[in-house]
Amino acid sequence: MAAGKGTRMKSPLPKVLHPLAGRPLLGHVMDTAQALQARRAVVVTGHGAMEVEAACSAYTGATAQFSISYVRQEPQLGTGHAVQQAVPVLADDGVVLILSGDVPLTQPATLLHLLAACAGTHLALLTLEMGNPSGYGRIVRRADGVVQAIVEHKDASAAQLAITEIYSGIMAVPAAQLKRWLARLDNKNAQGEYYLTDIVKFAVADGVAVVAHKINDAVQVAGVNSPVQLAELERAFQLREAHRLMEDGVRLADPARFDVRGDLFCAHGVSIDVNCVFEGQVNLGEGVSIGANCVIANAIIEAGAVIHPFTHIDGEALGVTVGAGALVGPFARLRPGARLGAEVHIGNFVEVKNATLAKGAKANHLAYLGDATVGERVNFGAGSITANYDGANKHRTTIEADVHVGSNCVLVAPITLGAGGTVGGGSTLTKDTPAGALSVARGRQVSIANWSRPQKAPKA
Repeated sequence: MAAGKGTRMKSPLPKVLHPLAGRPLLGHVMDTAQALQARRAVVVTGHGAMEVEAACSAYTGATAQFSISYVRQEPQLGTGHAVQQAVPVLADDGVVLILSGDVPLTQPATLLHLLAACAGTHLALLTLEMGNPSGYGRIVRRADGVVQAIVEHKDASAAQLAITEIYSGIMAVPAAQLKRWLARLDNKNAQGEYYLTDIVKFAVADGVAVVAHKINDAVQVAGVNSPVQLAELERAFQLREAHRLMEDGVRLADPARFDVRGDLFCAHGVSIDVNCVFEGQVNLGEGVSIGANCVIANAIIEAGAVIHPFTHIDGEALGVTVGAGALVGPFARLRPGARLGAEVHIGNFVEVKNATLAKGAKANHLAYLGDATVGERVNFGAGSITANYDGANKHRTTIEADVHVGSNCVLVAPITLGAGGTVGGGSTLTKDTPAGALSVARGRQVSIANWSRPQKAPKA
């Protein structure tokens, strides 16, 4: 169910598209449906329907694991009304698992237990024991513990309000039965809405067993209705990810100051300092060390590499690779297509884009390497750049092995520097250089003796 406006979010963005851990709330729910190997997902849309449906496009196409159908709920007249819209596309032979697009952190294992409780014949409810159940529907049981009904908070009696077992909003129900019960819903209640929870009393009346799978992890059934709740779930998600990584041997300086907004894979012996953000897909090899305040996206960092504090790595579609034993940062930037070999050094305020640096190459200070191929053991001086763009097209610079580029040089591409050569500091090179040569291209130094600086004219 993804039709709600989310008024309390105070945002033009549909509620289910607000990001948690780098992907929309609805994306987390769709991921869960994939993990359960559902054969079809039916997305009930309403507010911002076109945006919501477009966001689901990532789950369609040649690699899709299930088919997706969209139905519209306009106007929004309650949860029962939302599910009624899906009736025409539900196959009678299936089990319907009803999830909410703003409840992102339900675990697949929990839902598998719920589906097992359903067993294709029962109405199965996911419930939670809650110390403060205010606002939630209560699970009403008989004296023998059998579920009789769900009573919404606004319709509950004083005795029912004292019940602390609540309905999470998630249920599994045989499709054929669900269709019959949905047809019997009415809106004779305090909110004038069609409650999905009313099907429980229909199941009881029809002699269908109503079972409950009760959990004690409130985060799994927590919904998002406000920016405050979104932030609370963000921290809950990140803490869960942090604990998972630490259980696998990753050393986090502070699990409360750690963010994964994608997929992070860590080998043994990885250490991560505070305030680091990982986006897209990031792979950290054995013994990698990540300094404080780094942002790393779409990158492979191989064994033993050290990423010093305040480094920004973003591979986007092309990716970034940092070789084994490399040193990067602090305050370095690696952009898409950067490929650093083993033991490469990239120092402070150095930017690398679409460039390959072979083993042992170094650019330690204040440099730019764009669209370049850099050989082994090259030393690229402070303040030097590859001028790769002529205003219309990009061109490549090739620096062969063992070249030394002095400080404050400009290499105007396309250009090749021959192996073992040296470029004198302050040079602007526009032509290829031979191997082993010293190349200098700068204006001749002139000194004028007894020269006086211009003086300001006296004030009138």
